[in-house]
Amino acid sequence: MRTRFILIETSHAGNVGGAARAMKVMGFDELVLVRPRWANVLRKEETIQRASGANDVLAKARVVDTLDEALDGVDHLCATAMTPRDFGPPTRAPREHFAALLGMPDAPAAQRPGGVAFLFGSERFGMKNEDVYRSHVCLSIPTDPQFGSLNLAAAVQLIAYDWRQALGGYAVTPAASERPAADAQAVAGMLEHLERALVAVDFLDPEAPKKLMPRLNALFNRAAPTEEEIHILRGVARAMLQTADKAKHAGPHAPPLRGSLPPEGACSALGRPGGETG
Repeated sequence: MRTRFILIETSHAGNVGGAARAMKVMGFDELVLVRPRWANVLRKEETIQRASGANDVLAKARVVDTLDEALDGVDHLCATAMTPRDFGPPTRAPREHFAALLGMPDAPAAQRPGGVAFLFGSERFGMKNEDVYRSHVCLSIPTDPQFGSLNLAAAVQLIAYDWRQALGGYAVTPAASERPAADAQAVAGMLEHLERALVAVDFLDPEAPKKLMPRLNALFNRAAPTEEEIHILRGVARAMLQTADKAKHAGPHAPPLRGSLPPEGACSALGRPGGETG
């Protein structure tokens, strides 16, 4: 559906750039400015900087003298206002109105809008009553009742987001492709490797193993490790076995291995290492 964002008498160049950026990230590019403070606002340095790369939106934007010119080609007007009017179109939350607007696919073609325009007033005074009165709805973004003042570009971002979501939204792209979980054989092999390592470091008593290995098996089944993670765990087990072997051949008078506990009784605060208890 054709979508247009209209800023009326905007006074800050940065908000024009911020609005262009907000539109572009939601896939919209039709921006019209009605009587902005600066006729050359689209070329001002602050505007371009705040657009942060949305230069194509600025290049396509138009500056017009009247709201009538800005509305050419659209037939459903959505005003935005923080304060409800006693008279005029109904005041609705954006999502509520968008759901109703798009939820009438069986309506006659003449009743379905061909284009939607979102109107935003000036930063200082908001929208004029006469501009609100000619709109079909007055959108009010739900905010804290004690502080509802929104920056213009922020308001554009919120409306653009809700409208894009109503139109179907964009899929979330994972930061990295998800790797499949390792198969049962790989997990079983790792557990066998880990069991030998736990025995070697005297954490697991093979004569009284109790339920340590079944519990570890259940833990790794829940975790669903990948092949790469299985390799890491095997590396840990291999290092444990190598360390235990070094300690075995070093003799009783060898210096303690890095990371080992002090002799029993040397530091009572540390206590004794605990193993599987049941």
